[in-house]
Amino acid sequence: MLLSERSAPSRTAYVLKMYPRFSETFIVTEILAREAQGEDLRLFSLRPPIDPRFHPELARVRAGVTYIPKPSKILEAWSLLGEGLVTVPGFVERFARMLPGLLAMDPIEAHQGVGLASEFVRQGITHAHAHFGSMAARVTAIAADLVDIPFSFTAHAKDIFHEEVDAAVLVDLMRRAHHVVTVSDFNHRFLDRIAAGADTSVHRVYNGLELSRFPYEDPAPRGPVLRVCAVGRLVEKKGFPHLLDAVARLKADGLALDVRIAGGGPQHEDLLAHVRALELAEDVTLLGPRTQDEVLALLRWADVFVAPCVVAADGNMDGLPTVLLEAMATGVPCIASDVTGIPEVFASGDGVATGLLTRAGSTADLVAALAHCASADLTGMTRAARHLIESAFDSRHQARRLRELQNEQGALSCSRAS
Repeated sequence: MLLSERSAPSRTAYVLKMYPRFSETFIVTEILAREAQGEDLRLFSLRPPIDPRFHPELARVRAGVTYIPKPSKILEAWSLLGEGLVTVPGFVERFARMLPGLLAMDPIEAHQGVGLASEFVRQGITHAHAHFGSMAARVTAIAADLVDIPFSFTAHAKDIFHEEVDAAVLVDLMRRAHHVVTVSDFNHRFLDRIAAGADTSVHRVYNGLELSRFPYEDPAPRGPVLRVCAVGRLVEKKGFPHLLDAVARLKADGLALDVRIAGGGPQHEDLLAHVRALELAEDVTLLGPRTQDEVLALLRWADVFVAPCVVAADGNMDGLPTVLLEAMATGVPCIASDVTGIPEVFASGDGVATGLLTRAGSTADLVAALAHCASADLTGMTRAARHLIESAFDSRHQARRLRELQNEQGALSCSRAS
């Protein structure tokens, strides 16, 4: 008997490429919110973690994690198939039907899909949800087909915008999924365009925050030095070189700044060289990766938060940075560029600005925005930002909407969730 035919309580699999991952705090927040509303979750990771740093919130996650073997030898691959044969009901017929499609896939993904299907049967999974419409979603789709359960996935940024994304494969995943979640209206429109004519169900559900962890405070009076923070992986799409250029111009105009950038990544040495070339060693500090608690302390320290995102040369773009939402929640005046979903959060429902929007890649816009933050009273803006976060980005609302979508027997084509 297949899982979909059993009378069993609902149990949801979360399938991730790697868990835990230091930079993916939004996934942990989502899991915690769904567990808090009483859902039974199980976690599955296709790769073991490689980063020794962990956020303390991970200790609050109740769901166990199962690591799916990645076969590196033929014998290991055969072993996964053998497990599927004895564990998954109707495996031979279903695997034979799927074989033409599997032969066109990465063989590692195909075999991990079989291994994941075996675990779904063992652990009584009734629905599978993957984060990112790439490896995790592809492997989940195989496993879900083998055991005849519905699956869904959340599309974020690199998994849909990057030049290496195969649009046909992504649209096929969208068509096969029970539903697709994405994190901004911008993403929703993008997915609608590439899937035009396909029978898909795409819903916008914003990533949420545990608001109790980010209490609001009005901006403190500023001192003689403008304290600026930025947070994110040190990669092209974050646009940090433009922030450094703006700081150099403001310094030349006589404005004193203390700039701290938290995050690690491949651009670290390039950014460090840029700091030295602009003679900003006394003004800019690259802090390296920081835990969520350390980021919150950095936000409390700052007079202004900056997210100078750009579109990378390979097409990669940020989605809607979680740390930008955190800054808005805590009462830090925010500057960010008009990339993807960011403009959606910089105006409240009554039209009041909730942040200062700049053109992506414009150093002049960053200079003007930072100068404004150095002189203006921005309390009204930060209060409007907090109100927006409370109304649209509460992880409890997010968890309820995700459960509703999962429980819908038939998803409405291309509908938008609020």
